[in-house]
Amino acid sequence: MKKLKLLIVPLLMAGVFTSCVSKKKYVDSQSKWKTASENLLECNDDLISASQDIAKLKADLAAAEMEVGNVTKYRQEQIQNLKEQITDLQKNRDQQVMQVEGLTVLSQAASNNVDKTLTQLGEKDRYINLLQAARNKVDSINLALAVNLKSSIGLDLDDKDVDIKVDKTVVMINLSDAMMYNSGSFNLTPRAKEVLGKISKIIKSRPELEVMVEGYTDNQPINNAVAQDNWELSVKRSTSVIRVLQDTYGVDPNRLIAAGRGEYNTMVPNNSTANMAMNRRTRIILMPKLNQFYDLLNPDMVSK
Repeated sequence: MKKLKLLIVPLLMAGVFTSCVSKKKYVDSQSKWKTASENLLECNDDLISASQDIAKLKADLAAAEMEVGNVTKYRQEQIQNLKEQITDLQKNRDQQVMQVEGLTVLSQAASNNVDKTLTQLGEKDRYINLLQAARNKVDSINLALAVNLKSSIGLDLDDKDVDIKVDKTVVMINLSDAMMYNSGSFNLTPRAKEVLGKISKIIKSRPELEVMVEGYTDNQPINNAVAQDNWELSVKRSTSVIRVLQDTYGVDPNRLIAAGRGEYNTMVPNNSTANMAMNRRTRIILMPKLNQFYDLLNPDMVSK
């Protein structure tokens, strides 16, 4: 029995020693595992952050590439638009040159008359912009003719109610409706009669000049005591002008033609108040012979 006790004691001590060693290893392992777990979590957080940064950079790159593409496309469209504008301007210039050279056949003397008028205008500061806008011979002729005629009959060159243009050798004087008549009427205003008196000087100074007066309206229907429709109103307005030229200012009626164009042959679409006012007009067309047309371009001859 004593021997048995002696055997058990060493065994118990060995067990206690073994148990102590295992617990220490376990604690160390737990500590290392905790540290490793913390490191793993930290690495995982860094990985997530890096992934987010990469995604943001990719988005920024895509946006930058899209912006570059849009700018490139916009520049290409600009270049194409400019090319088309240049082509249109060149085509328009060529057509106008052909019209001037093929239809008006300006003589050297007529060209000199245009240059002379433009030179006189060039001396006046307020017409410099007009001269710069005269990009070709047709514009120059229009400008010279308008200036000569307006100056010779005492009209203000800036008068918006009187617009003078030339088409080939035909001179067209457009008179605004607001200046000529009261609304819906064919009776001439005092201002209209005054302007017609000045225009009659040009007509009477050239006995061979034929004159057509055209009346125009907008597209608003009319049916009252004044006129049955726009055709009738336009004719009555042209005949009112004819009567004043004949009866008041002594123009030979054999040279006068009255015409009504109604609401047709518009200058601009009747889609606004301003456009309708532009279409309501009276046009006096002077149809000179070619040599008389050249005289109208000569500032020294136009008033004679």
